[in-house]
Amino acid sequence: MNWHLQDAKNNLSKVVKKAVNEGPQIVTVRGEPTVAVISMDEYRRTHPEDQSVKQDFIEFLLSGPPWDDETEELVNRRSKSPSRKIDF
Repeated sequence: MNWHLQDAKNNLSKVVKKAVNEGPQIVTVRGEPTVAVISMDEYRRTHPEDQSVKQDFIEFLLSGPPWDDETEELVNRRSKSPSRKIDF
């Protein structure tokens, strides 16, 4: 969808929601397409080399290969209580 700059400024949250749910939103200045508002997922997909936009740690862990049965068993058998007390 195309947005005039003033409309995009006045409806920024709507522009962002549409970028996430519907795809890139084009902002025009004086009738000329000037910028595109895209979701972070789209940005990461199209710019994998950009290290300034990092996955959070949980996403990183979940994106790895599945554990083998032995590793999963070791993790599940571990003690659920903290191994040391931390005083603040």
